[in-house]
Amino acid sequence: MAAEPTILQVSPSDSGGGAEQIALALHAAYLQRGLDAWLALGAKRGTVANSLQIPNTRYRSGWARAVLGATGLADPAHEAALSAPLRRGARMLAEPGRYRSVLAGHEDFDAPGTEHLLELTPKRPDVLHLHNLHGSYFDIRQLPRLSAAVPTILTLHDAWLLTGHCAHPLDCSEYLSGCAECPHLDWYVPLRTDAAAENLQTKRAALAGGMVRIAAPSRWLADLVKASGFGDLAAEVRVVPNGIDTRVFTPGDRAAARDRLNISVTALVVAFAATRATTNAYKGFRVVAEALPQIVAALAGRDVVLLAIGDGGADEVLGGARVVHVPFVTDHTKLADYYRAADLYLHPARAESFGLTVLEAMACGTPVVASRVGGIPEVVVDGSTGTLITVDDVEALARETIALASDDARRADFARAGVARAAEFTVERQSAAYLGWYAELQEQGEAS
Repeated sequence: MAAEPTILQVSPSDSGGGAEQIALALHAAYLQRGLDAWLALGAKRGTVANSLQIPNTRYRSGWARAVLGATGLADPAHEAALSAPLRRGARMLAEPGRYRSVLAGHEDFDAPGTEHLLELTPKRPDVLHLHNLHGSYFDIRQLPRLSAAVPTILTLHDAWLLTGHCAHPLDCSEYLSGCAECPHLDWYVPLRTDAAAENLQTKRAALAGGMVRIAAPSRWLADLVKASGFGDLAAEVRVVPNGIDTRVFTPGDRAAARDRLNISVTALVVAFAATRATTNAYKGFRVVAEALPQIVAALAGRDVVLLAIGDGGADEVLGGARVVHVPFVTDHTKLADYYRAADLYLHPARAESFGLTVLEAMACGTPVVASRVGGIPEVVVDGSTGTLITVDDVEALARETIALASDDARRADFARAGVARAAEFTVERQSAAYLGWYAELQEQGEAS
């Protein structure tokens, strides 16, 4: 039997959306087990135990280091305080060639610290576990060398790897034939100029030249990997569902949660959560906003409150409903309170690789109305733990919200079933699945 591994995970940051939260949760689970686990970050802003800054700045030119140091960009903890024009101007001055490449439409893989990843931990890692690689912090061209040196797993949290630049291709199929001409340069992650085909070729070459194992949180995303041809380039493709901490995301007293958050006890409260909630093109806030007038009209005489979690800003009135804009919540205990305070959780996403917020809401006993897209149907059992609707269907979202808001018994049934369903997706199960995979890779290495 293989000895317990030294694990090095790689993630864009120690704060952020679903991908970053999954990496942090796995890291915490490994440390809790007493494992030698480390987390290498593109931007280390906090004090997470055994976390390390990927030393990209250290390996840049002397000129670049001087400019970045003088402007504060050498320290990710200070970077957020700088204005966007200052950040852009400093980077142009520090590395004009790199910036010209980005202007030409090339994804930014100029991250020299990637080459030194395996030198960061006190003991050389036995397994390298990568998460989202977009964010200008990782050189994907180093994958062949890294995966030849250490067993390497890449967990996908979106479809970016499979495309010329976008995190989700939605209804565009150009990525299946090489992204020869990109019709959506503005889709996240946006390009200045169309070099999508070159970017996709770079990614395919990186996978073809190595022994990278790919993990997907849903069968839907795993099928996309295979359809794109990346399944043939990877050493292996597995489905490992995401997990949540069901000790934090639990049912609770709705009235007490509303009291803590200063929300009316008598109002119909619906919640929506996403990183950059109101501007994220993939998550569907527009559909929620357009459904509000119908919901308010049908529930005449009852206040309607929408908790828009993930964007700050002043409260406003939309369609007769009060919209409370909640900044991105990093404290999961408080996030769980927002879910508990809601009568319903609405998630009409246009794209979703798994549906982590949907799962969190269900675990808190909040019935869900979500779109039938991506990995969501693998989490929500339609008609049992929630209701699934067609993408972009404002009428359906309004209709199902009104129906559930008017049926206390059905909401209670959905809540009970949702809690039971969420118990199948715990971070304990997720971490155990990965630890089992790590052990397999260690044993294969010892046998070879």
